[in-house]
Amino acid sequence: MSKGLCILGSTGSVGQNCLRVVRSLPERFRVVSLAAGKNLEALARQVIEFGPVLVAVGGAGGIEPLRARLRAEGYRKPLKIVAETTGQVEAATLPEVDFVVSACHGTTGMVATFEAIRARKPVGLANKETLVVAGELVMKAARERAVEILPIDSEHSAVHQCLRSGLRQEVRRLILTGSGGPFLKTPRKLFATITPEQALKHPVWKMGGRITIDSATLMNKGLEIIEAHWLFGLPSAEIDVLIHPESIVHSMIEFKDGSIVAQLSAPDMRLPIQYALTYPDRVSTNGDFLGLNLAATRRLRFRQPDLRRFPCLELAREALVKGGAMPCALNAADEIAVEAFLSRRLSFPDIPRVIEKVMRQTPEAHPDSLEDVLECDREARRRAAEVVAGTPGPGE
Repeated sequence: MSKGLCILGSTGSVGQNCLRVVRSLPERFRVVSLAAGKNLEALARQVIEFGPVLVAVGGAGGIEPLRARLRAEGYRKPLKIVAETTGQVEAATLPEVDFVVSACHGTTGMVATFEAIRARKPVGLANKETLVVAGELVMKAARERAVEILPIDSEHSAVHQCLRSGLRQEVRRLILTGSGGPFLKTPRKLFATITPEQALKHPVWKMGGRITIDSATLMNKGLEIIEAHWLFGLPSAEIDVLIHPESIVHSMIEFKDGSIVAQLSAPDMRLPIQYALTYPDRVSTNGDFLGLNLAATRRLRFRQPDLRRFPCLELAREALVKGGAMPCALNAADEIAVEAFLSRRLSFPDIPRVIEKVMRQTPEAHPDSLEDVLECDREARRRAAEVVAGTPGPGE
């Protein structure tokens, strides 16, 4: 019987790639529900092609426009259209849903992901923020209900795959890899002149705005350290990061005897998505999936990250070690700072400066509920907005 899917964030990059996997394996999957934001045109096309029974849009104002688009296309199948967080929760917890793909931007899908776990739905997690800001609560709920959380990020998927080759107690460390972004060789003295257009030109991956900027600052690796801690149970000191410009080795694990196991594949997000959707099986790839030609690869380079160039990496480690509300504050401040940079209100080097100031202003606290986490997120965003407003813009 085919597996019923809910895709949170269906019109984003990961969501679209997920639907490409579904399209290539129609006998294995059926789309039960979709959730998206404001891209109603793309959502309407997805509804017409995949025929879900329920769709959630970002705001109530999108319900009638989506319905009108579908009517104009002659779509007549029964469809319930809901909105906002309550709509996402309904989409993720439908009885027909067997697996939830959490691919919403930022903390948008965190509540729905948490409720899906509480409803005992296995989750494919492509959203770093869920575990960064609420890792303790989410993993506790997953353990109590014996719910599997399968990573979809290429790095954590690689670790998950590598760990199948040994026991957890045999592992010495995890090694996450990253391309280093577009400014790996740019002199630091030129960082203040970096424009949003330059920062959005990732050398390997095609991704959304925030994650592309996070890759340029290496904050994405910092968030991945926090996420890896919750997924695999290792402390920060046992999770390393290496710069790997070719993006062929997606992550590695080192065992206590010194052996290293690595996962290699072409940089194609469909591969970790398909792995999560079909786990524990591995199935043949269909369609235009990219294979890996090792002879053509020629060389694989690795280097330690320059922490003066990438201070966000150490800020993330600090947040993980301090715990409590600090990772939530880190994530919220980063999102506000990145938005300010993209709108030209903040220079590129000021992104980590804003984050550090917000972390210094964040009191020690330990969120005990998802409501506490959301309040911490709101407060950190408020502080970050104030810091941005008090920071001279580029060229001032």
